[in-house]
Amino acid sequence: MTVFPEAEFENRLARAQAAMGKAGFDALLLTSEADVRYFTGYLTRFWESPSRPWFLVIPASGKPVAVIPAIGGALMAKTWIDDIRTWPAPTPGDDGVTLLAECLREIGTERIAMPMGYETQLRMPLQDFHRVQDLIAPMRIDADGGLVALLRAIKSQAEVALIETACGIAGRAFDRVGEIAGRGTPLSDVFRNFQRLCLEEGADWVPYLAGGAGSLGYDDVISPATPRPLQSGDVLMLDTGLVHQGYFCDYDRNFVVGRPDPAVAAGYQRLREATQAGQEAARPGATAAEVYQAMQNICQAGPGRLGHGLGMQLTEGLSLIAEDHTVLEPGMVITLEPGVDIPGGGILVHEDDFVIEENGARQLSPTAPSNLPELPA
Repeated sequence: MTVFPEAEFENRLARAQAAMGKAGFDALLLTSEADVRYFTGYLTRFWESPSRPWFLVIPASGKPVAVIPAIGGALMAKTWIDDIRTWPAPTPGDDGVTLLAECLREIGTERIAMPMGYETQLRMPLQDFHRVQDLIAPMRIDADGGLVALLRAIKSQAEVALIETACGIAGRAFDRVGEIAGRGTPLSDVFRNFQRLCLEEGADWVPYLAGGAGSLGYDDVISPATPRPLQSGDVLMLDTGLVHQGYFCDYDRNFVVGRPDPAVAAGYQRLREATQAGQEAARPGATAAEVYQAMQNICQAGPGRLGHGLGMQLTEGLSLIAEDHTVLEPGMVITLEPGVDIPGGGILVHEDDFVIEENGARQLSPTAPSNLPELPA
């Protein structure tokens, strides 16, 4: 059972096999959660356990073959996959190695590809990977040259709809921050209760929540919460990556306890201007670097990216940096995340989510308030 109809996966497979044919690949070997789920719809949080490897083989023709631990067999059978080969994992000494090698030899491939570049990982013991290579010789495993990443970068309308729904869930939680935050509230309580609000509004889970608080901004955007109570004049930022049916949103909102300092208010307006400039620049045919520069011209923030790709993972694909010349295409989902320095203080960061369409970037996250929302002081 998956969140998409079978036709969605048939289309993904057809795109993959067409790209494989052009690249001269006979099969794809996938081991990571997002890649396996992309082609199967196999959604489970059991990937949190590092004890077991999971494999999916995409042949040059025909449906994918799942080579997975027996504990996952029943759930995989609820997807559109019908060739499911299992072993009683974990099995020290041969944790799926022989079964996977047999599958690859059976398919009769000469050139197998797997993701090996930026943002990829080999989710199996390296020694077992070497054993598989030995068992299938003279066949070889090559890098896929970004093939899978490019396929995943172009979202279907169904995928975009799930991301937009996730954005709406977070938006309703952000609208309720006044219920859980104000002068004297420990930041740790704000974080804990904001996750509760996200769940109440429909999130399946909240894998990511970061933020900060301070009188003139905050000093970073990835810290866990501390027990420090919010004080009058503090800026509070919450950045959430909640999940709805396997797809993330990723955006933040800023608040102020009482009235904002004029420098903070001015910085917030610059962030809104930079986001608008980024949205106007984010059109099909533009590059990630050009979108970055449109925002950098306004906010002149320090080093670091000003946004990224988004989808089945919190961050995936392109980065909005000067060195990334990825060309935007319809169906890509990105975040715009400009930042500004506040004189004599810290930083402010603003983030929103967008989908690239034929006529430009359409915002998926709800529109941010024109002025900093004020919390009880």
